[in-house]
Amino acid sequence: MITDWTFYLVAFPAVVLLGLSKGGFSGLGMAALPLMALTIPPLQAAAIILPILMVQDVVSLFAYRKMWNRRVLMFFLPGALIGTIIATFLASRVSDAMVQAIVGAIAVIFVLKHWLHRKPAGQAPGEARLLPGLFWGSICGFTSFIANAGGVPFQAYTVSLRLPPAIYAASSTALFFILNWIKFLIFIWLGQVSGGNLTTSATLLPLAIVATLLGIWMVKRVSAARFYLIVTSVTFLLGLKLIHDGARGLGF
Repeated sequence: MITDWTFYLVAFPAVVLLGLSKGGFSGLGMAALPLMALTIPPLQAAAIILPILMVQDVVSLFAYRKMWNRRVLMFFLPGALIGTIIATFLASRVSDAMVQAIVGAIAVIFVLKHWLHRKPAGQAPGEARLLPGLFWGSICGFTSFIANAGGVPFQAYTVSLRLPPAIYAASSTALFFILNWIKFLIFIWLGQVSGGNLTTSATLLPLAIVATLLGIWMVKRVSAARFYLIVTSVTFLLGLKLIHDGARGLGF
C-alpha cells in the first residue's frame, strides 16, 4: 500500500473526478491519471485506478440500466478489443517516460478538441456506422489500456451521433464495464496487480463510490459548463507537464 501523503494529495481529487465522470460528466476523468502520474509511475497509477473503475462501472451500469445504444456497442466493441490486444504487447515494451508522453499528449489533444469543438444545432441524431466504430474503437482500446483515456476516442465516435446525455453515459458505461474487466485480467498477467496496489485501490474506493453517486445526481440537476472549463484547464496544464517530463526522460 502506498503511504506517501503526497500521493493521496493528488489521488483524492483524481478519484472524485473519476466518480463524476462515471456518473455522467464524461471527460472529467481524463485528469485522474495525469494527476496520479505526478507522484507514481503511470502504469502503476493505471493499475490502482482500474479496480476503482470496475466498481464505479457497476454503480453506473445499475443507474443507467437498459438505456445504452446497442448499435453503438455492436460496432465499437470489436475494435476496442483489437486495440486492447495491441496495447497489451506494447505496454511491456515502453518506458515510463514514453507512457508519460503518451498520457500527456492524449490529455492535451482531448482538451483542445473540447475547446475547439462546436456541436451543430438543430440536426437530427446520426446513426452508428461499422467502419468508424472499428477505427475509433481500436484507438479507444489502446488508449484505455495505456492511459485509462478511452473516453476520448469514444467521444470522437459518438459526437456526430448527438446521443442524449443519459444514452451516451449508459453506452459509455456498458462499453468500459466490459473493457475494464478484460484489462484487469491482462494487468494480472503483466504483474501490475499486486496486494499493495489493490489495498491502495480499496482505500480510495469509498470516496470513488460517493463521487459516482454524486455525479449521477448532478447530471440531471447541474450545468457542467463552468466545471468543465476548470477541469479541462487543469488537465491541459498537467498534460503539458507530462509531455515535458516524458520528453526529458526520453532524452529530448
